[in-house]
Parts: sequence; structure tokens; C-alpha cells
Amino acid sequence: MRNHKNHHPARPGFLWAYLFLVSLLATQTSAEVTRIDVASRSALPGENSYGLAGAYEKLAGKIYFEVDPQNPANQIIVDIDRAPVNANGRVEFSADFFLIKPQDIKRGNGTLLFGASNRGSKRLLTFFNHAKAEGRKWDEPDPATEAHLGDGFLMQNGFTLLWVGWQFDPPMNGENLRAYLPAIVDGGEPIAGLARSDFVVTEKVFDFTLGDRNHIAYPVSDPMAPENVLTVRDSVEAERQVIPRDRWKFARLERKVPVPDPGRVYLDTGFEPHKIYEVVYTTSDPTPIGLGLAGIRDIVSLLKYESADALSIEPGTIKRTIGFGLSQPGRLLRTFLYQGFNVDEHARKVFDGVMAHIAGAGRGSFNLRFGQASRDAHAFLNFFYPTDIFPFTDVEQSDPLTGAKGGLLSHIPTEFLPKFFQTNSSYEYWGRAASLLHTTVDGVKDAPMMDNARIYHFAGGQHLPEKFPPPRKNGRQLNNPNDYSWTMRALLLAMHRWISDGSAPPPSRYPRIDDGTLVDLANVDFPKLPGIDFPTKPHKAYRVDYGPDFADRGVIGKQPPDVGPAFPILVPQVNADGNETGGLRTPDIAVPLATYTGWNLYSSEYGPEDEIAHMSGSYIPFAATREQREANADPRPSIAERYTSREHYLGLAANAALELAEQRYLLDEDVPEILQRALQHWDYLMSLAPGELNTPADEDVCTISRMGKDCGF
Repeated sequence: MRNHKNHHPARPGFLWAYLFLVSLLATQTSAEVTRIDVASRSALPGENSYGLAGAYEKLAGKIYFEVDPQNPANQIIVDIDRAPVNANGRVEFSADFFLIKPQDIKRGNGTLLFGASNRGSKRLLTFFNHAKAEGRKWDEPDPATEAHLGDGFLMQNGFTLLWVGWQFDPPMNGENLRAYLPAIVDGGEPIAGLARSDFVVTEKVFDFTLGDRNHIAYPVSDPMAPENVLTVRDSVEAERQVIPRDRWKFARLERKVPVPDPGRVYLDTGFEPHKIYEVVYTTSDPTPIGLGLAGIRDIVSLLKYESADALSIEPGTIKRTIGFGLSQPGRLLRTFLYQGFNVDEHARKVFDGVMAHIAGAGRGSFNLRFGQASRDAHAFLNFFYPTDIFPFTDVEQSDPLTGAKGGLLSHIPTEFLPKFFQTNSSYEYWGRAASLLHTTVDGVKDAPMMDNARIYHFAGGQHLPEKFPPPRKNGRQLNNPNDYSWTMRALLLAMHRWISDGSAPPPSRYPRIDDGTLVDLANVDFPKLPGIDFPTKPHKAYRVDYGPDFADRGVIGKQPPDVGPAFPILVPQVNADGNETGGLRTPDIAVPLATYTGWNLYSSEYGPEDEIAHMSGSYIPFAATREQREANADPRPSIAERYTSREHYLGLAANAALELAEQRYLLDEDVPEILQRALQHWDYLMSLAPGELNTPADEDVCTISRMGKDCGF
């Protein structure tokens, strides 16, 4: 049996050695895409022909892979040496795919935009094209109407779009892209271990899934094992209280009777709202989930360096590749780079550019034994999973408390470094520890940046921009509709130019310690607004000990883990309106009609009212007139006190938009639509009666209750 300590991806120093071996063995042994089965192929809806790229088509089906576990490039996959092999000694797996491409791919721009799927879903069209999902939470699984394609931005610019399933456990709803991975064994015997599931409910229930948000759970292997423990606590840092074993079991409630179920936990007195429940239990038969990352690597590399007849992609037609990930997929791409997956089996660079969006400073459980890829980290959801873990910055740093050293990119040889954008909203500073991306570990100074990297912060944004007029979801305030996706369109084209002809993108824009735009929570100058409570704490990232085999073997040996001191978390400073002063300020922030925040405290229905609502920001509109402002004791000047007329407001918003376009943070062609939306915003607020300012637009709600649903990504 080989020594895992020389092979695990969490040891970046090993990357140099294995790259050398890859270069020696590349001609002898390599992973392969063995087959691509196209299940459906048709033209995109409507009669659209997209500029120079012409007509587009969509294809869906399954990709079949096999990897050689002896190839050094594959030995970064946890437990690859225990996976079953075929007659050729290779590990087989497959994955769903969805492709949108020019019918004549030679007419495209030569760049493959890979959209890392979020828990099986797709997001490129709704995010960049502003397409409509028509009642579905995320992206359409198969764009069937012109509305599903939006304004055609990605196609007008000639991109080829690819999604591939990489996660084996998304909900089985028939629409999610997924990977189909084998179970591993040890000498023919099942591999056992411990899994952990924590959850919070919003209403009293008697049973709950062991999986995260309806994902496929690792089932309990021995329901009566002494290692199985259920605890409850009132807050993240509170002491766990063990619930007596005779009060709970692995079961679901049917007709008021608990029925054995290896994927659910039942409590005889019921799970109470807003308490943290955590069950540690025995399980077995893990899958080498890092194969999902290898699948991404191999199909992107195939299309970039070779060809795919089944997809009508000829050699040399895909010249460049960009990986885009939003939220969980953003953390996936950070992990992909850190662990060395951006080097294929022939020692070639996979992604030329990577855009990790709203990932904060996190990575995730994407290449661990019994890893749960869906588990993330929020102030009051999913606690102490390997998400916000050192290192955080691209450059190497040392943790003064633990002595650990490392950087996200610092160990990667220059020839394999992609151009790298990290973009975050304000929420990620409050709920995803984003300040650790660009500060020293002690939170005292701004950290240096690498030449291949940029960081952009969207001031006053929430995890995903809300529609307008905004609803109220899981927080006390209306959700935040500050739409920064227009800037993301400009940044995508900037990335394309950077990898195509070397044209440098616009400078990084993010809050900093040295200019006072990034500060400790206690120093935020948020105004005292009537009925608004300011958060008392951001989400924390802790120093967590997962056991001696975590760093070298990808095995979590401590369930629950030991939790040490938190890292210092800083948040953006604000002005007298409560709007942020650093980062990229959209016209909504530069010429405001409201206060926009990256935080929103839970409503009593959804969680403790002193905790940050996950993935939500706040929209707190200004009063229309001075009289309304004074009646509400609002210290912020009213709209009428700021702007002499509708035309005055529009002129200032136009100046702000044009300035961003001149600086290359907006596209000239998008400015008219942005200004049209600004006028709609003005007209909406000025038409409201004083008591209607904080009335939600609809009853659009989300929950983290019994069915495990959530409010975003």
C-alpha cells in the first residue's frame, strides 16, 4: 500500500514532485475521456443568430471517463488507490453534461466557458444573460424558450458553454447534472468511518435528513453503534448537550409511527426551532469524490488540446478556457487550483482563466473521504465543515498561532497558473469570511497580491442580487436588489481579453485596511436607523482540528472536530447613509435611493434574531420627502433633499455609470438598460405611500426547515 503522506492534495509542496513525474509519464499513461454519448441535440429556441458566431445548438448526454490510479496526476485524488479498476487497471466513472455551442464552432470566439454546476444546477444563462428561470429556483435545466436565453450576451460574444456533473450526491430530481462514481473498498472489505450531520429547523419536526438540503446522505451503517451520538446546543460556540440514546433513532415518521430509515434521524420529543442539532454516526462505502474534479480537468483538457467528434468540436477550435464558479462552485474552483487539478495528465494547463465568484475565502469538502460537497459555512447553517480553512490568500502566509504555512496559489509553478479573478459581494464579508482573502492572518495589514490575480468587491451587494421590487425572505429587512451582474459581464470580457491577447484587466477594487475602508466590526460607522438592529458579529472562520489524517490523507478522524480560536474577520466601512465606501460602487450605491447592506438579521420565523440570515442582504429605502423622514426619525436625507428632480437623479446616475464604463467595470452597451432600471426604481419609491416603504413585493420566502430547502447557494 502506498504512503498517503506523499500523495495527498493538501500537501502543496508535493505538487512540484508530481508535476515532474507527470511530465515523464505523460506519454506512457494518461486519463481518458473514453466515450461521449449525446442523448439530445437541437438548435437553440427561436430564430436567433448571434452576431459573428451565427446559430447556436444545445447538446446533452453523458461523458465516460477512466483514470489510471498509478498516474501521479491522479494520485491527488483521495482514495484513488482503493477504487475498483477494470481489466486495464483503470478506474471508470461517468458524468452528465450540457453544452451550448455555435453550430459552426469555427465561428465562435475560440473560448470555452466552463460553468461549474451548483449542486447539479446551471447558472450561466440566468446570471450573465439575465435569462428567466420561469419559476424555477436556479437555471433552466434545458433552455426551451427564448426567455430562457435572456439577451443572448454570452452567445453574442461567441462563447461555447459547458456544464459537467462533478458531484455524486445532488437531490434526485431528474434535472441535476451529476457524476456517477464507484464505491471504494480496502482489500475487498468495506471501508467504515464516521459522518456528521448538523441542522437547524424553523418549525418543530420529528425527523430530519442526514444529508444537506435534500442531498443524498451517507446512510448509517450500524444504527446501534456506540459511536452514534445526537447533541443539541443553543449557539455555535455553546457546549453540546448529549440527548439520551433511548430518545432518538435512525427513522422517519410515517402516520405518527417511526419507521427505520438509514438516511434520517428521529427524536421522540421533536426537534425544536432555532436549536443546533448534530448527529455523529457510523457509515461505510465512501466514494472517491475527487474523481469529479478529475472529470472537469479531463473534459476541459480534451476540448482544449484535442477534439470531440461527438460534439462536432474539431482540433484547434477551442483555443482558450475559462472556469466560472458561483458560490459553491467558486469554492470548488479555489480547491481545484489549490490541490493541483489545473494540470492535466500530460502536464498541460487546463484553465487559462478562473473566475471564483461569491466564494468568500472558502474551499470545501470536494476531495475528502466521506466528504459532503454541499456543506458550506454560514453564521447559523452548516458548522465547522472544512470550508473556511487556512490558507486563504493566494500568496504564502504563516499562521502565528499554529505555525501552518501556505498559500492558495503560491506553490503552483508559473506555467500552470491561470489568470484569476475573485469577486465577492458584501455578504461574503459578513457571511463568508472574505476579508481573509486579502489581509494578513492576524488581520493587521493588507496582504500582497500575485500578478496573475485580481480581487473585485461589489459594495452593498448580497450573495445573489434580488429582483426588484424586492421581497422579504429569511431576514427582517427587504432583500437587497443591488444588481452587480452588469459589472460581471464586463469582467468576463476583461478576462477573455487577458487570456487572449494579454490586455490587462481593470485594477482590483476591494476594501482595504490602509485606506480605512475595511475595519473591525466595532469601528463600523453604521447610522442609527429606526427599527434596524446592526449585527453584533460576522460569520467566523475558526482554526479547526479534523484529526491527524486530515492534512495527509483526506480523512476526517475527529467528529465533531476540535475547534480553536477564530481568525480575525474585518468588514467594509460605511458612510452616513450606511452604504459602503470601498470596492466597486454601482450607480445604486454611488447615487443611492436606499441603504444596501451585505447583512440581514434573521426574522423570528427563520432563526435567532441576533444571527445573520444566510445569503441575504438588506434594502432599506430612503423616505421620499423631508416630512416623511422627520416623521420616522430617519437621520438619512430623503430623496427630495438629495435630488431636485427625477432628471437630476438620472443625470447623476448616468455620470456614475459612464465613469464605471470608462474605467472598464461596465460595458458601454449596458449603460442604457442600467439607467432605465434606475428610473423604474425612482418611480417605484416615489409612488409608495409612507407606510409602504418596507412592504415586500410578494410572498417569496425560503426556509431551512424540514425539507432542507435554503435561500440561495
